[in-house]
Amino acid sequence: MLNLSPLFSTTDIDEPSLLNNLDLNEGERISIKLAKTEIRNCLREGIPRVLKEKGYTSDPPKPRFFTQGSSAYLTLNRPAQNPQQADIDDGCYLPMSFMSQTTRPSIAAAAFFEVAQAALAPLARLRGWKLITDKATCVRIEISTFAHVDIPLYAIPDKEFETLTRAAVQDHGFLNAEEAVRKAERDAWTKLPRNAVLLAHRERDWIVSDPRPVKDWFLAAVDARGEQLRRIIRFIKSVRDWKWASGGPSSILLMAGAVPLFERHHGRDDQALLHVVTKLPQVLRNGVNNPVEPTESLTKRLGAEGVKEAAHTFEEFAKVLNACCAASNAEQACIWLIQQFGSRMPNRPDRVKVTVAATIAASPAIAGPSELVGRTKAG
Repeated sequence: MLNLSPLFSTTDIDEPSLLNNLDLNEGERISIKLAKTEIRNCLREGIPRVLKEKGYTSDPPKPRFFTQGSSAYLTLNRPAQNPQQADIDDGCYLPMSFMSQTTRPSIAAAAFFEVAQAALAPLARLRGWKLITDKATCVRIEISTFAHVDIPLYAIPDKEFETLTRAAVQDHGFLNAEEAVRKAERDAWTKLPRNAVLLAHRERDWIVSDPRPVKDWFLAAVDARGEQLRRIIRFIKSVRDWKWASGGPSSILLMAGAVPLFERHHGRDDQALLHVVTKLPQVLRNGVNNPVEPTESLTKRLGAEGVKEAAHTFEEFAKVLNACCAASNAEQACIWLIQQFGSRMPNRPDRVKVTVAATIAASPAIAGPSELVGRTKAG
């Protein structure tokens, strides 16, 4: 049997690994960080300015921000292929009391999008970025061919708004709640939950969606089970990104399905990954719910055919990974792994280790003394 873990992750900075190849390079990280800072500053000053220009008489508050999604979980992977991009989610929050000054929530939601887009448009033109305004739950800015920043817009209870820091605090994963606030049925602030975080939606006006509990859930799991869990999630996402150029199972679905399956394998990322992906297909078929909102089905979003495809894909992947671990030829194992992960998996059979059990099995038999069999030995 083979120990493939050195190909997945290594503490030797001079040696390539899948994990290192999943990271953005230094230039890309700096580019994203600078763009995110510029976007925040633009919205922080631009939203109050545009609101005043549109006739809001009360003093508009400056929005506050929380980084959310994979960049907050530290599970962000470099894109595997076109047209994929690194997805940076940075939530923009205004207090509920200000947003509810309008008589109708539908007007407030539309105004929030309009104002944010008006504030961002000059910056996008200046930097040569592409401002995208057809996403249902966010404003998107493509900052390069490899990355975009999504800005979901939230109304948050005033007390919680005051607790948000103006610094670039890493925060929560992005979720869509299944139960939407329908425009035709609930176009009145009095019918919306005032103690909940509301996400502006272009078609549904507002939906109840607080991204913070998911981040708390995942980081608590990593704290309890160790960094290997975070690596396994990144490896699973990297399989998804190689198998699906676009679409496929969402990151939150894969996280919710994989985290309960994880068992720590000290020094053996290959075995930890194999343990999870062997069981993941059946978990997907059985259905996966939101870990912090058990009534919300995450597999339902993917659809029956999508779930079937995802389960089959990870089932086949588990078979190949198992064959790689059981192989005796490191060169062949590397070929199979590259077929599953793409070129980000290093082709370095020299770094693959042969386990002690495999060494013993491969050793030639040596004749030993004959066993004395007496009458009292059972046959």
